Formats: sequence, structure tokens, C-alpha cells
Amino acid sequence: MAQAAAGLRPLPVPGLGLVLLGGLLLRGGAAAGAGAEPCQAPRQWEGRTVTYEHGTGRNTRAAVSYDGPNQRLRVLEERKALIPCKKFFEYIFLYKDAVMFQIEQVTKLCSKVALIEPWDPYDIPANSTYEDQYYIGGPGDKIMVQEWSDRKPARKLESWVGVYTVTDCYPVQETYTKNYSVTTSTRFFDLQLGIADPSVFTPPSTCQTAQLRKMEGEC
Repeated sequence: MAQAAAGLRPLPVPGLGLVLLGGLLLRGGAAAGAGAEPCQAPRQWEGRTVTYEHGTGRNTRAAVSYDGPNQRLRVLEERKALIPCKKFFEYIFLYKDAVMFQIEQVTKLCSKVALIEPWDPYDIPANSTYEDQYYIGGPGDKIMVQEWSDRKPARKLESWVGVYTVTDCYPVQETYTKNYSVTTSTRFFDLQLGIADPSVFTPPSTCQTAQLRKMEGEC
């Protein structure tokens, strides 16, 4: 369970067993039933994400390095096309130091911003509520996943819904809501265990003279 770092499809509807994910209709598979326990998600991995911000209608594609034990996250925005007046950034979140570095990919201009929110790992909290279990895909290439949320009996609506694979507990999707509206949705894919190059969490030398305000993404 983690807030969007830079967080796409419609929010799953608890109890219906139908979810729209990446344009695919997923129908409920074998239910886990009562007594389901959250799986343990990988603590270090690298992969790619697409985060959809519902307020702006903007999709952000990124390569991500996730280091749970050291509470570090690196997000490198991907350039899929030449977009006039669009800046692309690299973000390095160091939660133990309560600081985030934002690096403009072309000029290497750096901003250093204090982190206010606490570390929120990509996992399923132990007190989560089991919602559903179903297959992604169709015959021959289906993957079993489980859906969890922070919904409690005294509160009918959830503020977080996470979808994780059953076999290895990889994150598939996380969706956040606030004031009854979806705020961000994030898809995860191409995940690989471990960190190939730990130096990705080291800010570049330009951050030694970093400005203390976040840069805007437009010209």
C-alpha cells in the first residue's frame, strides 16, 4: 500500500467481482473465502508503472526502483513522445531522511523538498480487508490475483484498494480515493526482484546546490 509517488482505470467495485483493468474485463475466480490472510509483498524490486491522476486526467509512465528495507523510492519518468513544453523528471525519495530530490532530466537542475508524508510501502497491511479473488486475462494466460482494501465494518467506503498476485504477491494495481472520489490509480508491470544498481538512490552532484522548491512540469 503506497501513495502515488509522482499512483488508472476505474475503481474496483467491492462485492461485484468485476473489475476493468487495462481494458480487460476480469471475472471473479475461485474465492479465497473466509480467513484469507494478506500475502507478503517483495521488499525490493524494479519495474515500470503508469499512474493516472484523476483530477488532471494525466498519465505518467515511469521506471521505478523500490527499496522497502531502506525506505527509498526512485521514479524516472519515461519519455514516450516529444511533448512541447513538457519537462521530465527523476525523483529520489529518501524517507528515512524525510527528503525528496527532483532532478530535471535534461539540465540536471535539482530541487530538494522535505517529505511530510510518512513511508507507505507497496504491500498489503496486516489489518486489510479481503475483497475478492479473480483471474486477469483469459484461458491460457490468466493470472490469479487478490483484491484488498482498508475498508472497515464501521466505514462502508475504502480509501485504498490494492490488487496483488496470489503466487508471488507482486503489486498489480493500487487505487486511492478521497472524499468519495478516486484520486490516483497506479498499474505495475515488468517487475524484477532486487535492485540492479543501488546508486540510483544517490542524488547527482547538482543536488549539492539544490533549490528548495519543487519545479513545475510545464514551460
